[in-house]
Amino acid sequence: MRVVLLAALLLGLGVAGIAIKIWAKKDGEFAGTCASNNPMLNDGNENCSVCGARPSEQCKNS
Repeated sequence: MRVVLLAALLLGLGVAGIAIKIWAKKDGEFAGTCASNNPMLNDGNENCSVCGARPSEQCKNS
């Protein structure tokens, strides 16, 4: 029972930490969030659908 409570507590702390980080950031956005710049997610070398950045460029949505 202790292990389950400890796991739930740690999971809750992690979720609370992420929520606080989103709340503290301007407009709730993380820096550099162009997922299409990740070569594992962008097989066709397509531009970012959010900001238009090429896979070799930084996110233009700042």
